[in-house]
Amino acid sequence: MHMINCIIIDDEPLAREGLANYVREVDFLHLIATCENPVELIKLLDEHKVDLIFLDIQMPKMNGIDFLKIVQNPPMVVITSAYPSYALESFHLNVLDYLLKPITFDRFFKSVHKAKDYHRLLTNSASSNLQKEEPDADYFFIKCGNKYEKIYFDDILYVQGMQNYVAIFTSKGKHMTLLNLKSLEQNLDNRYFIRVHKSYMVSISKIDGIEGNEIFIQTHRIPISRNHRELVIAQVVESKLLDKIKLS
Repeated sequence: MHMINCIIIDDEPLAREGLANYVREVDFLHLIATCENPVELIKLLDEHKVDLIFLDIQMPKMNGIDFLKIVQNPPMVVITSAYPSYALESFHLNVLDYLLKPITFDRFFKSVHKAKDYHRLLTNSASSNLQKEEPDADYFFIKCGNKYEKIYFDDILYVQGMQNYVAIFTSKGKHMTLLNLKSLEQNLDNRYFIRVHKSYMVSISKIDGIEGNEIFIQTHRIPISRNHRELVIAQVVESKLLDKIKLS
């Protein structure tokens, strides 16, 4: 659970203590400090990671609204005030909520849940920006004799399985390796490659045509076995088939 670090700013000791007691009742809030005025807060913002401020408006030295106007990138702010008249102006300054004194625990609890949801949103989007996940590799290596060859998935036209090895036909040539078709099939994404015969798999996007029991890929002709044909037609052709009925 993300803890939310908060600070209470209020010039009235009773109001500070009341809010501090509320904060202690909520398991995801951590009270860093209470202050009498925003000037003290500026120092605290430098020293601590602060997520949420409970900010009174009418205080000596500097009022809460003036503080919001000068602080750069403030944390989340919940206004606590005895005066409803500042609500509109404070919402223009992007405060999260406006609590009218005397503040009930119920109303306080709703407000901090809003803060929790917003904080989760902020931390999730920040972390997803940080960890742009590594894209899945678009290639693999195979051993051909004493050499390791890099094969790009996108270059593969089709694969033919022999007894103890497979031949991978790519747009760049033919590669032989000691593998069986089954283990290669497990490494090829079934959204892009389809088994068409007990000895053949093809790249769906490279299919140029299908006629009878043959698939055409460039100059190659690959057999389709009877028990694979229906599946191949259903998966490869039907979703892309324009026929008279659909066109009329």
